[in-house]
Amino acid sequence: MTNNKYQFFIFLYMNEKNYPEFTGLELSPRKVDYLKFIFEKKGTVKTTEISSCLQVDPSTTSKTLNELANAGYLNHIPYRGVDLTDLGKAYAEFLVRRHRILSLLFTHYGLSTEEACAEVSRFEAFVSRDAVNKICNSMGHPMVGVCGEISHEKCFHEEHYH
Repeated sequence: MTNNKYQFFIFLYMNEKNYPEFTGLELSPRKVDYLKFIFEKKGTVKTTEISSCLQVDPSTTSKTLNELANAGYLNHIPYRGVDLTDLGKAYAEFLVRRHRILSLLFTHYGLSTEEACAEVSRFEAFVSRDAVNKICNSMGHPMVGVCGEISHEKCFHEEHYH
């Protein structure tokens, strides 16, 4: 129990930043895949690597990356690739959080880790940030899901500061 209290206070300290406002429904499922992929690579990612790993034609990848850059989620670094803007990082953190919370929820109802991840991947882009925050709250703000650590944001603060 002491360890959980310690994690809670570290969490509060580390999450005092303001999160940008978004609904979580701004991007298509494919664009969600792009942002999550780039986020997980932690740095500049080459267009060819994105095309190859996501199994998308390079011209489609370039078009999608340009759309994400124009929307403010990515920086395009000529001849090097793309990386996430602050907005892109915040959004990608939410995307990973959403996946992990929904996957954990599904495992509570009998799905294996693999089944939960696969099922959630089919529909997660259509679940709003508000719904994720409410699910997270009802689950007691879990710190670890079946896919890894779960970060928290406003849903955690609203409960403890009001």
